[in-house]
Amino acid sequence: MQNIKNNNEQDPKERINNFNEVALGYTPEQAVSEAERCLGCRDASCIQGCPVEIDIPKFIAEVKKENFSKAYQILKEKNNLPAVCGRVCPQETQCEKFCILAKKGNPIAIGSLERFVADWAISHGALEKSEQKFKELERDSAEQSAASSPRFAGEAGPKETQYARRNTKKIAVIGSGPAGLTAAADLSRMGYQVTIFESLHAAGGVLRYGIPEFRLPKRIVDIEIGYIKKIGVNIEVNMVIGKVKTIDELRVDGFKAFFVATGAGLPYFLGIAGENLNGVYSANEFLTRVNLMNAYRFPDYDTPVNIGRKVAVIGAGNVALDSARVSRRLGADEVTIVYRRSEAEMPARLEEIRHAGEEGIKFELLTDPVEISGNESGWVRVMKCLRNRLGEPDSSGRRRPVAIPNSEFDFNCDLVIVAIGQGPNPLLLSTIPALKLNSRGNIEANSDGRTSVPDIFAGGDIVTGAATVIEAMGLGKRAARAIHKYLNNAKR
Repeated sequence: MQNIKNNNEQDPKERINNFNEVALGYTPEQAVSEAERCLGCRDASCIQGCPVEIDIPKFIAEVKKENFSKAYQILKEKNNLPAVCGRVCPQETQCEKFCILAKKGNPIAIGSLERFVADWAISHGALEKSEQKFKELERDSAEQSAASSPRFAGEAGPKETQYARRNTKKIAVIGSGPAGLTAAADLSRMGYQVTIFESLHAAGGVLRYGIPEFRLPKRIVDIEIGYIKKIGVNIEVNMVIGKVKTIDELRVDGFKAFFVATGAGLPYFLGIAGENLNGVYSANEFLTRVNLMNAYRFPDYDTPVNIGRKVAVIGAGNVALDSARVSRRLGADEVTIVYRRSEAEMPARLEEIRHAGEEGIKFELLTDPVEISGNESGWVRVMKCLRNRLGEPDSSGRRRPVAIPNSEFDFNCDLVIVAIGQGPNPLLLSTIPALKLNSRGNIEANSDGRTSVPDIFAGGDIVTGAATVIEAMGLGKRAARAIHKYLNNAKR
């Protein structure tokens, strides 16, 4: 029996005209049927591929029994954002890759099951029950005898399922993307007073401004963040740390440890002539205008985005595919992914590449832009490109593109979106001179998020460069444990 991961989707002819979710999720019957395929391996290799350490066979076993509430509780023990992860994580290269059934090319659809359970919990009030359980456990912990536990509960290194009574130690989390939200929630469960400082006017980071509505609805982001706030995490928006306040000033305010999770928000460009023309966007600006500023709801929101008739998107990662599919929905007649390597090297999820093809997105592969030209008014009109062939693998393991001599050609377009990656914004980092950075400007941190400054920890894209949501969450989880250890070893 093949898994049914991709069967429930909007028709491509319909979805190119709306921003509703493409994947529609399982019915209860489909979820149970898929769960019954799980072998329940004793030595479950799938867990190895999960950066947030979910007990995958355990939650799937509850789905088999139609005990969806219990399955949700198991997910929540490790994952603070299951409805998000079930939608956007690349399970095919993580947990599903390690599923024993993957050897036959048909792994359990773990991500689809996670989404089903999380969505079921949302629609059946299980989040409220989980929140109530948290409050009860916190209350019970607070009532424990001080004589039996002179320090707060779980100090030796609590599991995420242990809820500690509140203490006076304050922790600042800078950035509210997946790494920051995960670390904040785990630290709150441990009993700390946690405040997230977010520079924008709404929390969520890349979950809100970087992923289109048709892949991750803002409603889901709001629900997941709402739960994190209800278990005790304070979120302050419009707080640009490094500008409004510095780390030193937060220390004066009583914060004892810091987790920097500001992401990679500084876009990279090609460095070619013509990138300053009207009609050239970075993918970061384009998706932020559409997602965070509600341009996808124009004219209800007065945030128009100029969309040409013929759009070129440079790059082939998930951000590039998102930009292309958004452009199609906003009215572009023709959208083309321009990528310097072949399809085999494209870093985007296979599902996103398939969806883009179904929606009429074209692919101009083994192609390198070298110059952008405009008209007399300064608007993009043509992009000069070179054809490539593939050479030897580079440091990424992918075959290096090599330009073919005398292969220049003109590609007509009136909008260009550059989606070749992002780097760290130096605004905060420039105010912490003792913090060591690498050659790309990212924070140097070990696998637990420890940096060169003892009370500062870091994780997510600010450390790794652009990566996946679940990888950032895994770093946030490990950093929370390291912060806990640091605060209980520190003499303060």
